[in-house]
Amino acid sequence: MYSVFVTRKLPGQGLERLRDLCEVTVFPEDRNMTKEELLEIIPGQDAVITMLANPIDSEVIGAGQKLKVIANYAVGFNNIDLAAATARGIAVVNTPDVLTAASADFAWALLLATARRVVEGDALVRAGRFAGWAPELLLGVEVHGKTLGIVGAGRIGQAVAKRARGFAMRILYHNRTRLPEDVERELGLEYADLDALLKEADFVSLHCPLTPETRHLIGERELGLMKPTAVLINTARGPVVDEGALVQALREGRIYGAGLDVFENEPALHPGLAELPNVVLAPHIASAGRETRLQMVDLVVSDVLAVLKGQRPRNLVNPEIWKREDSYE
Repeated sequence: MYSVFVTRKLPGQGLERLRDLCEVTVFPEDRNMTKEELLEIIPGQDAVITMLANPIDSEVIGAGQKLKVIANYAVGFNNIDLAAATARGIAVVNTPDVLTAASADFAWALLLATARRVVEGDALVRAGRFAGWAPELLLGVEVHGKTLGIVGAGRIGQAVAKRARGFAMRILYHNRTRLPEDVERELGLEYADLDALLKEADFVSLHCPLTPETRHLIGERELGLMKPTAVLINTARGPVVDEGALVQALREGRIYGAGLDVFENEPALHPGLAELPNVVLAPHIASAGRETRLQMVDLVVSDVLAVLKGQRPRNLVNPEIWKREDSYE
């Protein structure tokens, strides 16, 4: 019987499908495991289902002498040393596609909440300080007819663009590679270099992966290009934004506001961020629709079972290992 370790309790009953073939162990505490804890548990495992916060580096992978598959319960996989896994012939799988709609919806939730000061208004009412309608009460920036800049036009970025059309927005986008003309035409997208996008957009929404090239993609210089009335939304990865520079820009009113679902040193916040009234902070919940999270469980379970049965998994991040005859028994 195979051994499968799950680094955090998952919603629903999807793990039950593993139990006919595998001995399944779930980390019992409601927190992220440390690297030391992973190093202790990984040697006896054939498969591990991990979270984005789990550091699956070369040392952890090297300790997994029986390991056949690492299933990341996320669309991203920057927490995994992909080269080390590939060198060992270990399949790495993730959960793309199913969280696209939920993540795009949440980017819009942050955008609207920040633009229209929803969180400030909620706090005002709860504190008993709402004294009735007033002409200048919590004036925000309007969304309809404005310019949206999308940085990273993959699945989620394109889904955000589709929603923007309902607000009659002009949509600029910047991507590593330009999209085909028919896609641009269908979504009403205009390609722009990053500097031009930052200068023109009223709202900038980040949807790029975290790579060495995108780390601190938005820093002091880039924030300085944005309009003082602009809003920055980040549902991508925290380190894409220089959080210290963002705090300073928000504090000085160099941009209007920000909506953040991810943080540079998550779960820690940069000093001063939590005290700013012009930022909406969410605890990394962009994909936290119940249906979406259950589908994510189904994806990782299906791919773990496929690998253990010697079948190619659906969402293989490192497809080159499947060509290696020595990868699986």
